[in-house]
This record gives sequence, structure tokens and C-alpha cells, in this order.
Amino acid sequence: MSETVDSDVDEYDELSELRQRQKPQAQPSVDEAFDLDDLLPTIGEFGKYQKLLVFGICLPACIPCGFCAFNQLFMADTPDDYWCRIPELGDMQLEQRKYLAIPKELENDELVYSKCHTYGVNWTQLLDSLEDEADLTTLEPNSTWPVVKCTQGWEYNTTNVWSSIVIDFDLVCDQDIYPTIGLAALNTGGPVGVYLFGLLNDRAGRRLSYFTCLATLLAGSLMTSLSKDFWTWAGSRVIVGLTIPAVYQIPFIISLELVGENYRSFVTVMTCTFYTSGIMLLSVVTYLERDWVRLSYITSLPFYAYFLYMFVMPESPRWLLMRGRLEEALKILERMATVNGRQFPEAVHCKLEAQIRRDKLKKEKKKVANVGLRDLCRTPNMRLKTILITLSWFANETVYLGLSYYGPSLGTNQYVSFFLSAVVELPSYLCCWYFMDTWGRRWPLSLSMILGGVACVITVMLPDEAVDETLYLYLVSKALLSASFLIIYPFAGELYPTQVRGIGIGASSYIGGLGLIVIPFVTYLGKENLKLPLVIMGFVSMLGGMTGLRLPETLHHRLPQTIEEGEEFGKDWQLKDCCRCAQKQTVLSQPTSYENLDVLGGSSNTASEADVELELRDNRLPRQQPPLSSIDERTPLEGVAGMASGSGRTVHRPSMKRLVRQMSIMDTQRTNDGTMQLTHWI
Repeated sequence: MSETVDSDVDEYDELSELRQRQKPQAQPSVDEAFDLDDLLPTIGEFGKYQKLLVFGICLPACIPCGFCAFNQLFMADTPDDYWCRIPELGDMQLEQRKYLAIPKELENDELVYSKCHTYGVNWTQLLDSLEDEADLTTLEPNSTWPVVKCTQGWEYNTTNVWSSIVIDFDLVCDQDIYPTIGLAALNTGGPVGVYLFGLLNDRAGRRLSYFTCLATLLAGSLMTSLSKDFWTWAGSRVIVGLTIPAVYQIPFIISLELVGENYRSFVTVMTCTFYTSGIMLLSVVTYLERDWVRLSYITSLPFYAYFLYMFVMPESPRWLLMRGRLEEALKILERMATVNGRQFPEAVHCKLEAQIRRDKLKKEKKKVANVGLRDLCRTPNMRLKTILITLSWFANETVYLGLSYYGPSLGTNQYVSFFLSAVVELPSYLCCWYFMDTWGRRWPLSLSMILGGVACVITVMLPDEAVDETLYLYLVSKALLSASFLIIYPFAGELYPTQVRGIGIGASSYIGGLGLIVIPFVTYLGKENLKLPLVIMGFVSMLGGMTGLRLPETLHHRLPQTIEEGEEFGKDWQLKDCCRCAQKQTVLSQPTSYENLDVLGGSSNTASEADVELELRDNRLPRQQPPLSSIDERTPLEGVAGMASGSGRTVHRPSMKRLVRQMSIMDTQRTNDGTMQLTHWI
């Protein structure tokens, strides 16, 4: 056996030496493909430049999304009491007017004035028939009078709610579902906007896409403030919905593309934290301002100042490099190095120019694997995983947003309840960040969804008087669903093979987004039974959590690259795997813990068939773990500089420059060349 291995090693060495002799001599820095992740450790992965960008621009950009997505809940406040308006009786005292014109009906075992009906009497004729005012004070309602629906509008008790679209547009009784239709209209725009702004984001750049998205958001908000009828208002909410969540995903993508991969989890968690902080701030704003028109102005006009970012927000250098705009990318990278107090490598300029020339010459030869949605369902294991991921995503996203919408309906103060529903998200983000890297992805995801669903369902066992206890269980459920919402995205990204990862995440997120259109109608059921929406969302959450248990764990596993590997990954799943957390991390050979993006991209100019064959042969060889003293901790650029100076001869396979380590990075979806894209993920 040892002789066979030695023979393979000799053969491999001879082939490698032969290839080195036949290849033309070139500088390693020019010959190898440039990767921005190799440069960032040299000029700063999270230096002063990135901190100013993230904390000064990208994180504040999360606030408009939360403001404009949830201010609608308070624009559509419904007063506690209302009744039919009778203009002919306008000179009477309120109680006398209600006593004479409004019939009583049984509600919760108590007789109360009807909100939607009045007596069908010709009040003008009746008042004219009275001889004097004394007869008016003694006039009594007659049981023989017909009862009809309100036809001349309503009067409202404005003690607590004195301004809302419900009051201005009379959205009560037969039209009380209209505010719910407005929420569905808002969520309908989301998937459409992600697609449209995603195209603009990839073709015109991040800066233009962001400011176009911001302008669309502010135009829709202005149209909301000026609306004089419900359908104009609902149309304005569709325009606002086009920008959610794209209005914060675009600067979020810029942040991820400028920081090192070790800091992307931190940036993602901070993004969620700022988004939640914006919702907390919104609860304070809505408490202080109860007029819905002024609220619309207050939650949109300050963000016109964001157009000042045009003078400081940079374009993504990754996007510029992808588009071949070398000089602009170099200018941004050099400025980044200067602000971070780092020296920009002299060899990078030549390397980039050589890469651009090589890509232009071989552009026609580049072959990209043609994959689509059918490939996700072509084989049984991939089909099952796709269905399970999509079901879990649908349940998670739908229930999370449904709970966010339902917060103001619980407790004794809607503003406090909404504030608390946002506060409980903050510790859940930090906890799930830790558990993801210790327990894995599957168990934290499933447990949080199942336990969150249980907390919702058991509210049905509480009496109607247990208002505070119902609110506490709701907050527990909201915290657990927030944690699972942060896990589902990276977990799905790790389960889908790299070859179809963007397609898979896009499909699951869009199908999950359909639930956002339906969930407002579920929360609408709370008008008749306060706990019914919680029970429905609880069962949906538990179902989604149980489907997640069937998915394979990804922590400390080599991620599938091709569709074939995706079919094999998790194929040997057994029932006992449901009771097992992430396996212990083992020492793996270097290629088995990385993803080769060049081979997956099908790019013929980065890895020839011989390269792939040699790499596969190399993977079959047993590897010795090097001692700690011999581990080279230099960055790839430092290694290149060392070779150029003649300090030593290091053999690199061309494909190794494009290998990416599996990490718990909550990233957005990417194309084969590493370019990040928008996804319908709130």
C-alpha cells in the first residue's frame, strides 16, 4: 500500500514539474487571479475607513426601512367607539342623539350602541312634525322603526385616537378590512422591488441603485401624506413597499463587500440591531405624534438628508472590478488604505491591469454552467431539501412579520407593546450568534421556531382577563422567532450547493415573501378573537420548526459545491440524527474545507481540465497536519511578495486563489464571481 502511495506521489511530482517547465515564466502576482479578500488584510479588513462607512452611512440607512414599513400600523388606528352620523340631529346633545338614532345590540353579554346601524327614519319629516322643543326632549325611539346600515358616515370617540386613515376615510364596519388590504399592498411591492432594484444594483452600481431606491421611498411617503382617499393611499403604500427591504440591503451589501470576511457576521448582526433600534425609535415617535399626516411627514422628511451621502458614499470596488472599471476601483482602495494608515501594495496595480486584459481577451472563451430551478428538483434528495428549506423559510418569515404587526394589539398600551416587541429582539440576535457556532444551525433554528410556536399556542389557555400574561408569552415568542429569522438565511445558503446557491436562496425567499401578503389577513382575525392569530401563527411556526429537523447539519461540514455533491449531502440522514447537535470539528485537509469557486463557475480561463485533474489527484493523497511552528500566517499578497523577492519557492495551484473557507457568515446571496445580490429578506 505504501508503495502505491509513493508511486502516486512520484507521478504527481513529475506531472507538476512537467507543467512548470512547459508554462511560460510570469510573475505570480500577474498570473494569478486577483481576489479583493486577499488585499483587505493588507490595507485593513475593518479599519477606520470601514468603521466610518458602516457606522456613519450603512447602519443609519437601516432606519428608513423600519420607519416606513411599520408607521402604517399607527396611521390605521381604529377608535374604540364609533356610531352612525345623523346630520339632521347635529344640534342635539351627543347622548340624546345616540339614544334617539342608534339602536342597541348585544355584545359580550352587554347591550351597547350599534356601531354600524341606525334607525331608518326620515328625521327631517319627524322633526317637522313636532310642535315644539318640549316634544323633542320627550321623543323616544320606537321599536317598530326599521334598522338600516349607516349611509352618511360615522362619528368617532376621539379620546385616544383623534387622527387616522380610519377616521378620515371611514374605514369601519363593512370597510374595516381596508387597512389590512393596505398592509397587503405594502408587502406586495417588496418582491417586485427587490427584482427591479436588484437589476439596477447589478447593472448601474450600488450608489445609483441606493439613491434611486431612496428617492422612490420618499416619493411614496410624500404621496402617502397627500392622499385624500383610501385607494390613493393604498397605491402610495405599494410604491413604498417597492423599496422594502432593498433600501437597507443595498448599503448593507456595500458594507459586506468592503469589510473582511471575518467581520461580516458582526456587520450583519449590527445591521439587524440598528434596524430593530429604528423600530424602537418609531414607537417613541408614534407615541408623541398622533396625527397620521404629520406622522407620515416626520417619518420620511428627515431622510432627505441622506442624499448628502452622495458626496461620501463610495461605489463598491468589487462591483467596479467586475465591470472592468479599474481606475475607479483602485482610487477607492488606495483611499481606504490611506485612511486606515496602511501602505497600498505597489504590485496590485500591475496585477489588476493584467487581470483586466486577460479577462477581456478570454471573455468569449468563458463558459458558465447553465443551471436553473429545475436542477433544484431534478434529484430526490435535492428536491426534498429544497421543499423543506422553502417551507421553513415561509413559516419563519411569515410568523416573524405577523408577530411584528400584531404587537400593538396586545397589552394595555399599544405603544409600549410595540416598543417591547422590538426590544426583545436585541438579546436574541446576540444569543443566536453564539449558538450558531456551538450547537450548529439546525437545532437552534428548529428549537426556536417550535418553542416560539408553543408560546403562541398556549395563550389560548389563558383567560381573557390575563392581558399581561398574554403579552409576556407573545414577547417570548417574538424573541425566539427573531433568533430563528437570523439563522434561516445562512443555513439555507450553506445547504444549497454553490452552483445553484443564488437561485435556491432567491426561490425560497420569494416564496417565503408570499406569506407576507397573506399574514395581514391572519392578524385581521384578531378583531373577533384576540388569540386566534397567535394560535394560527404558533402552529405555522411549529410546523416550520419540525421540517427543519429533517435538514442535515452544516456546521463543521464541507459545503456542497456542485449539484451532484448537493444530492449526496445529507442523503444518509437517519432518524437518530434529529437528536444530534453539530459534530465536533475535525482536522480536515485543506481542499475539503474550502469551496473552489473557479471550478464551479465553469471558467475555462482560471482552471484547465488538467488543473482540476491534478487537484482531484492531490485530494486523494493523505496529508500531514503541519506543526504550529511551520504554519505560514502571511496573507496571499505577502506570500506573492516573498516569492518575487526570491525568498523562497512556493508552488501554488492557480485555483487555490479562489478558495473560500466555510464560516458562520450571514451573507447575502452571490453570483459565481462573488458579486453580492439583493434578496427578499427583511
